[in-house]
Amino acid sequence: MDSLFDRKYTIQGLFLVVCLILLSKLFYIQVVDDRYFVSAETNVLRKIYTFPARGVIFDRKGKVLVQNEPVYDLLVIPNQVKAFDTLELCNTIGIDMKGFYKRFHKATIQSRYQPSIFEKQLSVQIYASLQEKLSRFPGFLVQNRTIRHYPDSVAGQFFGYVKEVTQKDIDENNGYYRPGDYIGKAGIERKYNDILRGERGVINMLYDAKNVPQGSYAEGKYDTLARSGEKVISSLDIEIQKLGEQLMKNKVGSIVAIEPATGEVLAFVSSPGYDPNLMVGRNQGNNYMDIFGQPNRPFLVRPTSGYYSPGSAFKPVDALIGLQEGVIDPEMTFNCPGGYWAGNHFVKCEHVDGTISLRRGLARSCNAYACNVFARIMTQKKFRSKKEAYDNWEQRVRKFGLGAPLDIDMPFERKGTLFTSDEYTKRFGKYWGYTTVISLAIGQGEMNTTPLQMANLMAIIANKGYYLRPHLIKAVGDKKIIKKEYVQKNYVGVDAKHFEPVIDGMEEAVNSPWGTAVLSRLPNIVMCGKTGTVQNPHGKNHSVFIGFAPRDNPKIAIAVIVENAGYGSTYAAPIASYIAEKYLTDSISNGRKGQVEWMKEQVVLPEMPKPKVKIDSKALDTTKKLAPPAISVAPKIKQPAITRKPLEITK
Repeated sequence: MDSLFDRKYTIQGLFLVVCLILLSKLFYIQVVDDRYFVSAETNVLRKIYTFPARGVIFDRKGKVLVQNEPVYDLLVIPNQVKAFDTLELCNTIGIDMKGFYKRFHKATIQSRYQPSIFEKQLSVQIYASLQEKLSRFPGFLVQNRTIRHYPDSVAGQFFGYVKEVTQKDIDENNGYYRPGDYIGKAGIERKYNDILRGERGVINMLYDAKNVPQGSYAEGKYDTLARSGEKVISSLDIEIQKLGEQLMKNKVGSIVAIEPATGEVLAFVSSPGYDPNLMVGRNQGNNYMDIFGQPNRPFLVRPTSGYYSPGSAFKPVDALIGLQEGVIDPEMTFNCPGGYWAGNHFVKCEHVDGTISLRRGLARSCNAYACNVFARIMTQKKFRSKKEAYDNWEQRVRKFGLGAPLDIDMPFERKGTLFTSDEYTKRFGKYWGYTTVISLAIGQGEMNTTPLQMANLMAIIANKGYYLRPHLIKAVGDKKIIKKEYVQKNYVGVDAKHFEPVIDGMEEAVNSPWGTAVLSRLPNIVMCGKTGTVQNPHGKNHSVFIGFAPRDNPKIAIAVIVENAGYGSTYAAPIASYIAEKYLTDSISNGRKGQVEWMKEQVVLPEMPKPKVKIDSKALDTTKKLAPPAISVAPKIKQPAITRKPLEITK
């Protein structure tokens, strides 16, 4: 009996201890720690996310290029929605009943218990009207955010755009984003998204039974503030950017201008362009499809993704390689009888220049001179094979930033085209030599560059042997941080002394009566440049000009490409001169203002393919039997021996 009595009190003691523990825990939950109260009150306590303003973008002179405007998203929690006047809500936010049910169904699928976006980016005016009536719409709430605004409505491809995240974006960013968040999708907005986006905040908002907000819980003790994105200072000069876009109106092509001493991109024109404000707001999706469907691909970022043969603009590079290799000197002359025979190929010149040296060869853009230089580079006795000679030439060309991306701070940059010797062997077999690839001497054949690479070539020559990596953002934040890679010099392996005679020739091309780039001449400023007329297998030739100014202490290097515009001296050269003058003097001289206005009005567009004519089968008379067409068999003819047939390659 004593044992049974002891066991009874032991069990009672255990129950008493358990009860004391439970009572203590309950006291702690209800009185000491209020975290559980917060959790229990989730039906009236909601997390309201506050979205930071994206960082403001300035031009190089401090002018605001991209700013923010307030908008409001209408959210819905489907499980809390009760009967209300849906038509009143539709009229307030500007949708129809079909749109209401579509949005509500989408929100229900996403989550019945968590808020999701019902209608995004309501204007301040709509929000003001909605706010007065919000208590009538149980289950609905509003969150504020900002959207981008571009005051000058230019440089769409440069800025890019911001768009709602996809599931892929959410997965790739380790859960930082939630459905309904926005992310940079193109241009600078994409490349610098992590800097521009800032950090969102959270407000723990209390609501009463009528869905009316009662203020932040615990006076904001558990709230976090949104932190705006860093401000960004771009390298653009917005005035020459606007002038460039006006000059390229109704034309297809690109303008890239670089400050040689820093690598900062001064102008980044891609034509046709688009107004970046069209990629903002509730109509973004429709506007995107409209722009996407336009001819000549406005979304293509031509400065970094457009492929063009450099044409005669490449000739200064080959001359520099020839000087460095010691196969030519500035006084060495070649004969120009109107072209150059390379085996059985004839590379035609626009002129018969006779005896010609480096300076005049560049000024006249002589194909014969360029081919002779290329031949001497490729036939040096120090090379044991044609492959070794070509590999040496290719490596030297690549040091000038061709055939590989320059790693500009812009997404989706393309590398251009520059064949290796192995690629030529694969194409032509083992029996090929410099005559097979002679078109490279004049910047054509298996060579394509981007406008950015062409402008960088001019920065190299202006700097007499090196370049700084081109970049579009010069500083970030209040501390104006500059990336290390943007202040490092990249040398091209050509001695500075060899640049003088090449620059002499480029100066003469612009400033002498016989130069090919006289239309790029600047009043009271010595500009050096080179025109190019690039063959286009799809239509008229492209007009190209590259140059820099002034000759001493250059401030701007520029490349201009106008597709289907013919000679480089016709369109590209004068456009480059207007941009350079505007940048260097902050104005256009009175005698040239009329020329600028004339150029703005010119329309140079590629011919669009004719639409295919559909044949109405019902209109055909199928009762008549048609005789089969006559078939003729050509007799076998013995092929004649290969003769020298001119292959015309223009400058």
